[in-house]
Amino acid sequence: MAVTIRTIAIRLVVGGLLGALCLTVVSPAEARRTTTTKPTRTGELGLAVPGWPADTGYLDSLVSRLGHTPDQLTYYAAWATVADFPFTYPGAGVTRPTVELVWEPWDPAAGTDQPAYSLDTIASGAHDAYLRRWAAEIQAYQLPVNIRLAHEMNGSWYPWSEQVNGNGPGDYAAAWRHVVDVFRAAGVTNVRWVWAPNVEYPGSTGLAALYPGDAYVDRLGVDGYNWGTTQSWSSWQSFGQVFGPTVSALRSLAPNRPIYVTETASTEVGGSKSAWISDMWKWLDAHPEVRGISWFSFDKETDWRIDSSKRSLDAFRAGLWPSA
Repeated sequence: MAVTIRTIAIRLVVGGLLGALCLTVVSPAEARRTTTTKPTRTGELGLAVPGWPADTGYLDSLVSRLGHTPDQLTYYAAWATVADFPFTYPGAGVTRPTVELVWEPWDPAAGTDQPAYSLDTIASGAHDAYLRRWAAEIQAYQLPVNIRLAHEMNGSWYPWSEQVNGNGPGDYAAAWRHVVDVFRAAGVTNVRWVWAPNVEYPGSTGLAALYPGDAYVDRLGVDGYNWGTTQSWSSWQSFGQVFGPTVSALRSLAPNRPIYVTETASTEVGGSKSAWISDMWKWLDAHPEVRGISWFSFDKETDWRIDSSKRSLDAFRAGLWPSA
């Protein structure tokens, strides 16, 4: 028989004085609820998964095991290989996760030296026909779309970096503003522009010089990974070590813009991934300026997937926020 919470008053005689002692009796079930419930905050969960949207098998399996529907799903589209926005308006009253479009001005097979996709060609209007077509297609979609345009621009591994491809100082911000202006001229109102560098590192381009201004940015993002010992140059880093310095830099750069971790994951190699994930949730709970995260759940350079092990999956599920 369950014992309910109740208060019992016991009369005491102590040193000739009449007093009362109140005892609270708690049922075992209530005690378990009390000790396991942790403070929660809301936040957005994004996922990047292989196959989506053409193949939803892995996504459906992961969502079922997490017991949580993502707020956002990431779609990668290179300008040279993806001709059109692939989503259509689902109809009034239909809800679905927000599409995050990682929009990449390059040919992924051609490396960083791609004059056809230099920042000057974007800013000068050479790609405007392509931009206007996507603007019209995204406008027709009607639902919100987050566009993470030319991400990780402070690195040197993409042709839109100012360090490669004949680009120079100021070119990135000019190209960014031009793309946004094309969408505004087309009357598109369902886009949120997400400016997302890589976490800073020695040799990365300074963030302030790349920022196009608050008038052209709706959200700040940041990408970063725990590579563990998978690379000759890498070591095991906590979530706070990966993101803390750059999150602080973003807060100083644009204090009026919300911050999101737009791409992250951890390897299993070199430490405990499940402990890393648990620590990630604790760090995020302590930093409410970060409004959400997106996990890159691919088996690629290493096994980044949330479910690379049962322990990692359990740790991720245990820390999940309610949706924002």
